[in-house]
Parts: sequence; C-alpha cells; structure tokens
Amino acid sequence: MKAAVCYEAGKPLVVEEIKLDQPKQGEVKIKMAATAVCHSDIHFFMGELPGQTPFVGGHESAGYVDEVGPGVTDFKKGDPVLVSLLYSCGKCLYCRTGRSHLCTGVFPLDTETRMHNMKGEPLTQNLKISSFADYTIIDQSQLVKLPADIPMDSACMLACGVITGFGAVVNKAKVGPNDSCAIVGVGGVGINAIQGAAISGAYPVIAVDISDSKLETAKKFGATHTVNSSKVDPVEAVQKITGEGADYVFVTVGNTKAFTQGFNMSSPCGTTVLVGLAKFDAMAEFSPFLITRFERTVTGSFMGTTQLQTEIPKLVKLYQAGILKLDELITHRFPLEKINEAIDEVVQGKALRNIIVFK
Repeated sequence: MKAAVCYEAGKPLVVEEIKLDQPKQGEVKIKMAATAVCHSDIHFFMGELPGQTPFVGGHESAGYVDEVGPGVTDFKKGDPVLVSLLYSCGKCLYCRTGRSHLCTGVFPLDTETRMHNMKGEPLTQNLKISSFADYTIIDQSQLVKLPADIPMDSACMLACGVITGFGAVVNKAKVGPNDSCAIVGVGGVGINAIQGAAISGAYPVIAVDISDSKLETAKKFGATHTVNSSKVDPVEAVQKITGEGADYVFVTVGNTKAFTQGFNMSSPCGTTVLVGLAKFDAMAEFSPFLITRFERTVTGSFMGTTQLQTEIPKLVKLYQAGILKLDELITHRFPLEKINEAIDEVVQGKALRNIIVFK
C-alpha cells in the first residue's frame, strides 16, 4: 500500500510504499475512497502545528470497512463509512454529558502506530487517522455509517470542513431566522458557516474576505452581502449593513487580527464565535469594557460542536434533499501521487476543497 509521508516540515510529501499492521482491540481497517485536503493538514506539514515526524496526514475522509479488530460489532467488511478525527471513549465527563467532541479519553493510537515505512521505522498516525494512504486503521468510535449511494468524494467533507463551519452556526451559536451573521474568512470552513446561516434563515448573511472570487462563490452558498476587507474597513462595512453590528460573528481563520476585527463587528449582546485554529502562542485583544458594558460574548467552537453519530445522518439527509451543498465544494480531484500539487493549490487559495481519490 502507498501513503504520502511527511519526513520534514516544509518539504514536499513523499509518496511511497509502507506497511500496515492488523487492527487491534476496538479498531477498524479502512480502505480509503476519498480524502479532502484541509488547511489543518497543511499547518502540520508546514510545522505550524506540532506533529511528530515522520507522519502520515489526512483526516477529512470516507472509505469502506476492510477488516475489523476484536470487539468491533457495529461494522462489517464493505460498510461505507465517514472517517472523522472526533473519537469518543463513552466514559469521560464530556462523553457522558453530551459533549463527546471534547472527549478526553486515552486511546492506543495516542502513543502507538499501525504504520511503518519499508525500513521498519514507525510513522505517526496524525490525529489518529492518517488517511493520505490507501488503507488506515482507526478506532471504531471515529466512524459513522453512510448510505451506499452517497458519492464518497462529496461525503468525505462531512468529516471536518462541513461540520466545523455548519456546526459552529447551528450547534454552537444556534442561529435563528432573521439573526444577522458575519462570517470572516470564506474558505472551506467559512463557506459552510455561510451555508449553515442561510439554511437557518439568518439575514443578512455577510461574507468577509480579501478575495473577490471567494466572495462571489460565497453568494452561491447563501451570502446576501459581501465585504472585501482589503478594500474597506470590514468593521465599518458590517456595522453599516446591520445597523449596530452583527448578532453573530464567525471567525473561521486562525488569524488574531481577524479575531479582533470579528469581535468589533458584533452588536451589543452579540456573540463572536472563534472557529479557526490559531498558533498556540498567539494572543488576541478584546476590550473587557465592551464585553461587560454591552454584554457581548466571545466563545469557541471545536469541530462544529458536533456529536458524530446523531448529526452526520442529519447532514446526509439535508444533502440528499438538495439543501446542503457538497458537490459544489469540490474544486479538483487528484490521485494520491499528485498530492503535493493538490496541496499547493489550496495554499495558493485556488481551491475550496481538493479531493484525493483512491482506486
């Protein structure tokens, strides 16, 4: 089997033959069908997020069950499944209180790997998935069954980009009809926050970005207004559209300047939801006076505050009903051998989602 291996941060991935162990207790071997290139993967490849090299990346995925390990009873060979970085031990405080996306359970793949290169060296399974490979082995809690007729290249995006943006709006903020929303950053996550706001009945839905082409795309996914923050003051523009600021602001980029701008776009009693991941040592500035005096809220949403087993089936139904756009998110499809080309397009801002497809 082949995998795209990161041996050194900032260097191109090496597509090579590797070895895969058998699945152990509670684990499942997956034959990959499709994996999207997510910016989080790129942050690891560039060394902007910590990763133990050499490692195999990839986490926004869908595939087919190839083999199950001891103790696995909910899945069988051939099942089409969504593969997510979200896992659940079912025992920790968060799992027991309906917040399994924050699970603190310890899993074997936290410290072990089932992947090795042909020299016998261990390859870290980044985020306990490593789906830039023909096959991978993961914990059973990271899987959700999919309908047999759903296109796997579209379904794979439900594993991260879609739920992160859509869920921040629907699950975390619980946006309702006529709530005003501003979405800062119109990439693979932001575009899905726009979808979530539009489907929730929000108005206006304001897309904020520095790219005119991305802003035009945002209109196709439900944005009613657009603001190019490289040409105008985005805070003033959002306030002009809404009157006193947006009821909800979603910052989908990991940029501290954007965090501050997003907060300043919010209205009195408004909520700013930080969705994009910043560097560990990054600091953003907010006015405590404005938070207290005008009862503003700043909060976060990790992976769309998503409970996999209950919410993925709902999103699949929205897609099947023609309400949730997935096919339209795909820019290009690449074989694993051209993964570096797929990554470069994303880095250059030329793609919403590039998909690695497997035979």
